[in-house]
Amino acid sequence: MVRRTEQRKSERRMKNFHMSAWGLAIGGVLACGSALAHHSFAAEFDRQKPVTLKGTVTKLEWQNPHTRLYLDVPDPLGIVTQWELELASPNSLMRAGWTRHSVQIGDKVTVKGFRAKDGYALANASTVISADGRRILSELSSADAPARN
Repeated sequence: MVRRTEQRKSERRMKNFHMSAWGLAIGGVLACGSALAHHSFAAEFDRQKPVTLKGTVTKLEWQNPHTRLYLDVPDPLGIVTQWELELASPNSLMRAGWTRHSVQIGDKVTVKGFRAKDGYALANASTVISADGRRILSELSSADAPARN
């Protein structure tokens, strides 16, 4: 009887150990996923490829790690390309005075930024200016702005 009780205790300890190991492994995978989602500016964008885009806002994704702004930008022939623009995190944008309503779908804006290294229609926005000339986003609130003290 004593031997069976000891065996059960040992089995419970092993089960608890395995459950803990699985919990740590799953937690590690989840933590790595969000860490990999964030990247440095230089990993994806090229400061030697500045771009100025004039277009119409089609979508705003207010989420971490970066807010995304989408623009329909016509070329000189009238062919429209949808550009994806990376902005700072929602928290950083709110500290800079932004809200979810700072730009609306249908707004005409001019965006200055830096193009993605892979050549896709993707850029990191450093400034966003409304059609009436109002500066909506300045370099100090962009995704790669230097820290202010």
